[in-house]
Amino acid sequence: MFKRAKRRADRLGKSVSQLVADYFTLIESAEMNAGTDITPRVQDMIGSLKGAAANEADYRRHLEERNR
Repeated sequence: MFKRAKRRADRLGKSVSQLVADYFTLIESAEMNAGTDITPRVQDMIGSLKGAAANEADYRRHLEERNR
């Protein structure tokens, strides 16, 4: 899952952290605009990290690998 996120981030010229921040911004915006339809792309993302086992150590390892 993380490798897919990394490839997507690379294609968009963003970091995975920025993608996650953007995602939460979209969710917050959608909640503020209750009754507004969520786009299919965002709808597909909802729940995509459910059950993910990544932790802080995984994220730190990712950052180290990225900076090599």
